[in-house]
Amino acid sequence: MPLTAHDVDRFEAFRPRLEAMAYRLLGSASEAEDVVQETFLRWQAADVERVRVPEAWLTKVLTNLCLNQLTSARARRETYVGQWLPEPLLDGDPMLGPADTAEQRDSVSYAVLTLLERLTPNERAVYVLREAFGYPHREIAGILDVTEAASQQIFHRAKQHVAAGKARAEVDRATARRVIDEFLAAATSGRTEPLVRLLTEDAVAIGDGGGKVPARARAFEGALAVATFLRGMFKPGKAQRAIAGGAVDVHATTVNGGPALLAVVDGRVFGVISLEITADGIAAFRSQVNPDKLERATRRWAAADHGEPLVTIF
Repeated sequence: MPLTAHDVDRFEAFRPRLEAMAYRLLGSASEAEDVVQETFLRWQAADVERVRVPEAWLTKVLTNLCLNQLTSARARRETYVGQWLPEPLLDGDPMLGPADTAEQRDSVSYAVLTLLERLTPNERAVYVLREAFGYPHREIAGILDVTEAASQQIFHRAKQHVAAGKARAEVDRATARRVIDEFLAAATSGRTEPLVRLLTEDAVAIGDGGGKVPARARAFEGALAVATFLRGMFKPGKAQRAIAGGAVDVHATTVNGGPALLAVVDGRVFGVISLEITADGIAAFRSQVNPDKLERATRRWAAADHGEPLVTIF
């Protein structure tokens, strides 16, 4: 039986939540959209009159589709060129989903999304459903076809893994913006020492170019190594300009709820650098320069009023 307009409306009302859920589960906005569309096709093919709780039914279908995707993604990422990082979302993107609680905001932060890659598919699903969307373990157990006790154990294990990889407490937005201004001044000074002073001793820098834009296969580790890399990255030169395709305007913005720098070339987002800023200094730089993962960011950036760049390089 074809869907009625009411059936379609019921799905569309829940679509934003499904997209936010799928993004947290997959770390990719484009893959999240595909999985939500596949969920709609399953809804279209189902006898929806017999579905007593549409939200529960759709969540179960979406979660299982994401679990399948995560399992195959593990194999794909073994052959991925260099580091794999999530697709960044600019402030205000509806796919970021609920942000009413600290847990919800934390679950979509760029640092946590990166850490979620270390979890098994089941651990990631339980963590996202519980931490970000507040599902009780009884419902999670039904979604994943496990016992309630197993769901609790999986969540405990997942939360431990995430907590072990997180940096120290991050700073407020005003402090983060001040640190970003200091960082840009140091990065464009041509000297390493000012950068080192802004970093934690165990700072790391990771880049994802997807084999399409040059990015180091392994992370830079330690304040001196990271500072030396950053000094070179911000140093004007013909090679850097050729890679970027022109002069790069650098803007401060918010990505996945945290401080970030956007590198923009002729209106196109060339790179997103997510900064993990703590009371001890900048602990991590996660740079996304894979053009396939920046298309959504470019569309949203083009539609936004973003003002003048903080600095133009190359």
